[in-house]
Amino acid sequence: MQGHEDGAASSGAGDDVEAFEPRARRLVVGLGLAREDEIRGAEPLAGGVASDIGVVDLGDRKVCVKFALAKLKVAAEWRAPVRRGRAEYAWLAFAGSVVPDAVPRLFGWSEAENGFAMDYVGGDGVRLWKACLLAGSPPAGEAEAVGDRLGRIHAASTRPGFDDAPFRNADDFRALRIEPYLLFAAGRHPDLAKTLATLAGGLDLARTVLVHGDISPKNILLAPTGPILLDAECATMGDAAFDVAFCLNHLVLKAVHVRPMRAPLLASAAEFWRSYAAHVDFEDVDTLERRIAALLPALMLARIDGKSPVEYLSEPERRTVRAIAAALIPSPPHRLDDLLTRIGTDLDHHG
Repeated sequence: MQGHEDGAASSGAGDDVEAFEPRARRLVVGLGLAREDEIRGAEPLAGGVASDIGVVDLGDRKVCVKFALAKLKVAAEWRAPVRRGRAEYAWLAFAGSVVPDAVPRLFGWSEAENGFAMDYVGGDGVRLWKACLLAGSPPAGEAEAVGDRLGRIHAASTRPGFDDAPFRNADDFRALRIEPYLLFAAGRHPDLAKTLATLAGGLDLARTVLVHGDISPKNILLAPTGPILLDAECATMGDAAFDVAFCLNHLVLKAVHVRPMRAPLLASAAEFWRSYAAHVDFEDVDTLERRIAALLPALMLARIDGKSPVEYLSEPERRTVRAIAAALIPSPPHRLDDLLTRIGTDLDHHG
């Protein structure tokens, strides 16, 4: 299964297919991957909010194609430049040069279609991390492996000779992450608005490492060769703290929802950080940890009261996350172990 924005893999229908198929066919033919008469069909994958993504059947193999959308498919008005597709392609290419098994194989970028083609990742041994977590599967080192791969990619982007030209797109990151998450949530919580705005401002100014921008279990396939990272259309030069806090936040939210796995999931979050931190030689690791600890509760709130709330939490669970995050945002612990312990204690208190 090829992962995408929300991890769904069912096909779209009707107008979506009619709009997607000719564009997908043109891209595949334009990249020289097949002749028109060799294409058996092209179908979109359902559920994505930021892109049109789908599968093209070439008979003996399948390829995945992706095109960024100008208007994201969420309830609130949310637009972003479609040029972000090029940044995603560049991120995948760079990450693959650092950890070859960490991303799908790329088949080319189409300037004419503003999209690209990549390997369709599937098979019996491939699972979506999000689906495993929501099913209550016991952690088996996945978080540690993801932290290791992300740390290697971040560190490599700080080395001399790294070309950051494709990622000078702070405006796109602001439109896709800072405004719809932190600043939108700030508008709903005036008492926390100053702190959230300060966090947002720090992210907006940072240019330290190559940030993926959506390191989430819904964008990570678990394969025999290790985790495969997808959906890097938010890629930019930014603060390493964002990617780490973003993924830790999803583990925390799953811990809220999948109560039998609460302790193992919070332990997995700590393992993710330790594995990642082993590669931090580009800044003081304690300083980075402090920024992550400050950002994590803010992102918890943002995934409840931002423009793109997580879909699996019940209303009582949303209230619990909102209460815990609101209490932590003004004065979070500086160490992640302490923060995760506090979150676990607060979750037990709320039931």
